[in-house]
Parts: sequence; structure tokens; C-alpha cells
Amino acid sequence: DDRKPDTMERLLRRFRIRSQLARECVAEFLGLYIAVVFGSGAAAQVITSEGTHGSYLTIQLGSALGAIFGMLVAQGVSGAHLNPVYSMSLCVLGRHPWTKLPLYSLSQLIGAFLGAGTVYLQYYDAIQAFTGGQLLVAGPNATAGIFSSYPAEHLSFWGGLVDQVVAAALFLLCCMALEDKRNGPLPDGLQPIVVGVLILTMGVSMGSNCGFPLNPARDLGPRLFTFIAGWGPEVFKAGGGWWWVPLVAPFVGGLLGTLTYELLIEAHHPNTSNEEQSPRRQQEVVELEEMELEEVVQPQNKIDIEEKLRYM
Repeated sequence: DDRKPDTMERLLRRFRIRSQLARECVAEFLGLYIAVVFGSGAAAQVITSEGTHGSYLTIQLGSALGAIFGMLVAQGVSGAHLNPVYSMSLCVLGRHPWTKLPLYSLSQLIGAFLGAGTVYLQYYDAIQAFTGGQLLVAGPNATAGIFSSYPAEHLSFWGGLVDQVVAAALFLLCCMALEDKRNGPLPDGLQPIVVGVLILTMGVSMGSNCGFPLNPARDLGPRLFTFIAGWGPEVFKAGGGWWWVPLVAPFVGGLLGTLTYELLIEAHHPNTSNEEQSPRRQQEVVELEEMELEEVVQPQNKIDIEEKLRYM
């Protein structure tokens, strides 16, 4: 029994990922995978049971709670972005390296793709029974909406575009407020829960038009899965080629919401000490101070060397 902890410790060390970036990508992958499994799982339960095992509200609860647990899994390693739009917004603000954005986004996309595959395997029999073996994108027996967003019949193209820009802008604006430690800092560990509440709020207020996708990786990954799993090219043709709207519009809205918060709120905070800032901000300040110190020290070192050479 005494040897078991040592054996497990050696095993864990052997499988430890040494690259920090790789660890962050794995965390992003797993975090969004969990969010998709719970969110799409809730939708599958409601749709395949024809509403006898849940409702629109339980779908939104599944999405919100899935996001919470996905963030809790990933936050200590990668910061739990779980959304390319959020990652891009941090890059624009200089709080996240642009070089990491493609790998974070790819990891999130793969996590969403495999999350959809897991839900499909779990609900395979229920989906087959509900559809009679015919996988449809539209109509009363449509099941593609379990995995990705599709516009409601009343929604026009421009209406959907506006819907996504406005929703993503509000989402990122609120996320920036949560990130801002100078505007009512949250207790440690509470941020994922508040983000989940935000997602639930958006679901019950902005979900009827197209399901408020907000997350390009969350929408495109499952859409690609349904394309190869039997729903076919209709997943890209439905809604007049709707698929690119939840892929592009959230980036536009996210940037708009981020800049709105920065210009109208964060830019007007009084100067504060490092202790009142977020860990990410503290790190930025430390790096800036180190750069300034190097600029001061290097010329001084050069002068010292010149003085020594003069007396040699």
C-alpha cells in the first residue's frame, strides 16, 4: 500500500505535458467539450422526448451549468476562455498573445466537435426513434438544432445578423465587467458562476430568434459533426446559408462590446495600486516595470564598461 502513491506519482509525472501552451490548449478543449455535452445533452433530452422530459428553460439551464463546469475545469490552466471571441477580445486589449489565438480557437473547435459526437452517441437511439431514421435540419422532426443554431422561420437575414451582433456585444461587455477588478471585484472562484448566470439571462431573453449561439467554435464544431454524421450539406444550406452568421457576427459584436466597456467604463477608473488589480493586470504591470528597468540598467552597464576601459 505504501508504494501505490509513489507509483501513481511517477505515472502522473510521465504523462505530464511539459509545454505550457499545450496544457492551455488541452484545458480549452476539455472545458468546451464539457459545456457542449451538457448544453446539447439538455437540448437532445427535450427534443427527442417531445417536451416530456424538459422545456426551453431546462435547455438554457443545461447550457448555463455546462458553461460553469467547463470554466471550473479549465480556469486554473488557461483562464477558461472557451470562446474564440473572448480570446480575440483579450488579444485586442493586449492581455493575451495573438500567437496563441489560432491554437486556442482550434482546441475549442475540436472540443465542441467531440462534445457533439458524445451527445450523438448518448442519444443515438432516441434520435433514431424520434426521426424514424431520417436526420433532418428543418421540420417538426428536425434534430440538427440539438447541436447548432438555426434561424426561426420569422427571422430575416438582417434580423439574424443584428441579433448576433447585439447579443455578442452585450455578452462581451458583461464579461469585461467581470474581468475588471476595479469595478466591484468578485470573490475568487465566483466568476464562472456569474458567467453561467449571464448565459442563462441571455437564453431567457434573447434565445427565440436563433438560439443565441455567441460562440463560433461552439456552433461550427457541432455543425461540422452533423455534416459528416448524416445530416449532410443541408446544415450549411439551411436558412439561406445561415451558418456563417454565427461564425462571423459574434466577432463583430464581441469587439464592439469590448471597446464599448473599455471606452465608457474602464478608461475612466482612477489609478489604482497593483493589489487592487486582477492577476492578469498585475502580471502586465510587472512585465512593463521589468522592461523599464532593463532600459535603465543597460545604459548604466554600458557606461560602467566604458569607464573600466578608460582606465585599463
